[in-house]
Amino acid sequence: MMGGGSGGGSVYWGSRKEESKGVKGIVVMFAWVSIHEKQLHNYVDLYASLGWNSLVSRADFLNAYYPERAMSLAFVLLNELLEELKIRACPVVFVAFSGSPKACMYKVFQIIQGTGEAQLNLDGNQLVRNCVSGQIYDSSPVDFGSDLNAQFALHASIRKMPGPSKLVSWIAKGITSGLDGLYLTGFESQRAEYWQTLYSSVDLDAPYLFLCSENDDLASYPVICNFAQSLQDLGADTKVVKWNGSPHLEHYKYYPIQYRAAVATFLEKATTVYSHRIQKLGDRNGMHDEISELICDLQKAAVNSNQSLRRVALGPSDHFFLPSSAQYQNRRESVSLQDEQRERPFSLPVPVPPSINAHGVLGQILFDACVPKNIEGWDIRFSGSGKGQMFSSARRPSSFLGIKSNRRSRL
Repeated sequence: MMGGGSGGGSVYWGSRKEESKGVKGIVVMFAWVSIHEKQLHNYVDLYASLGWNSLVSRADFLNAYYPERAMSLAFVLLNELLEELKIRACPVVFVAFSGSPKACMYKVFQIIQGTGEAQLNLDGNQLVRNCVSGQIYDSSPVDFGSDLNAQFALHASIRKMPGPSKLVSWIAKGITSGLDGLYLTGFESQRAEYWQTLYSSVDLDAPYLFLCSENDDLASYPVICNFAQSLQDLGADTKVVKWNGSPHLEHYKYYPIQYRAAVATFLEKATTVYSHRIQKLGDRNGMHDEISELICDLQKAAVNSNQSLRRVALGPSDHFFLPSSAQYQNRRESVSLQDEQRERPFSLPVPVPPSINAHGVLGQILFDACVPKNIEGWDIRFSGSGKGQMFSSARRPSSFLGIKSNRRSRL
């Protein structure tokens, strides 16, 4: 039973089997002085028989009145749990007995939700949140108030000692009055913070199981029932198992078969919740990886394309250039000009003056000498001006110019 300790109590492993032996998950037990050590071992054996290891946090009595002691114990507990989850992630179920939520458990919630004084690293917080798959409350939670201090002032074993009941009652009331005088100013604010934190645990998205009895004089059934109903209104999956004849923390002793069946069914549900959550996280991470790969491919394609365009543009014999903003402006101006022309009102075409056909009778007389009919032997080539004009060499028959001048003079 290796573990650790702090100023607020002790942390140890009740049972710690290897994965090869069919361990299904980890049960984190929150115990307080109101539960006997023998009772605690019975619960450890119960969960071990169902295939679950047990990490036990046993808080001191004063943790319920000193939040810093509860925080210290919660931090030690989470570090021990985190070291185990880093080796093998698995479903985790919190099990709270009696007043342990006030002595340690609510501080655990504050740490993993990032609202407590002590903080784990972000990866550690997320790992624990991903693994928490259920919460079990046995004779819990207890509404801490001044009227209950007398009942929790003495250890359970002391309250059951033989002797005059008036003497025991007197001692309890004396201790209670001292506690009320010391902690009255800040106790109500602590109580409000305690309940608010328990309600906020619904954000862990894990089911709840409440094991209670109408015969419980410490963990009132109406308080537990109202708490479960409020969680359900917030969207939580809750189940309340109620008995009639079992006293505080003795439901397993009075109803072992029903108790074991309820716990076993709930642990199966917690395992299913954990499996679905891990599957969703895997799908989300896979989608994120695919999107990242697609973005990388697009970035590589863009880089390669830019490099190719630069190589083309820098080539000495190429005339490919990327469009500039000036060309885009010229193109816009030409498009605007065409739009303006289309918007002008329609008008009749202007008559074109008559033209002279070069091959007609008048054309034969005027242009016969000017229209060559045989261009064989001409040297026709394009000019280097780039305007698409042609010119011909002067290797024409010398008599052509003479005929031209003679005919023009004759006319």
